Amino acid sequence: MKWIDLPPVWLAAFIALAWVQARYYPMGLDFGGLWVVDLLAGMLVGGGVLLMVLAFAEFRRHRTTVIPHNTPTALIQSGIFSRTRNPIYLGDAMILAGLILWFDAVLSLALIPVFVWVIERRFIIPEENRMRRAFKAEFARYERKVRRWI
Repeated sequence: MKWIDLPPVWLAAFIALAWVQARYYPMGLDFGGLWVVDLLAGMLVGGGVLLMVLAFAEFRRHRTTVIPHNTPTALIQSGIFSRTRNPIYLGDAMILAGLILWFDAVLSLALIPVFVWVIERRFIIPEENRMRRAFKAEFARYERKVRRWI
């Protein structure tokens, strides 16, 4: 059951909800088929994937875990982590937003803040608590310097 409680599984579930809403319950709402919506959707998905790739590269460079329930062996403050403390989760939210636009799932826009709330409660807050215990003053300085999201 532990594999179910991973961010990609939550992201997939929210994406599936958005797709179901767009496919079976559109309620006559859409973004009007504008090409700019598809462009924005592509930029959000591409930007989200880019954030994730940059974050994974930093994890690899610092040789620490990317698994959310494990305590990292290094506090990463370089690269994309100098701009946001949670680039992978930000990337997840961007991908969800982009796919909602691409699916033309207007009602599913409400899923984005719900997804962010779930990710914060399920993963970010416990991760930050583990990092506070592991890195103490160094994490406190990092937390003051770099925002959680953007």
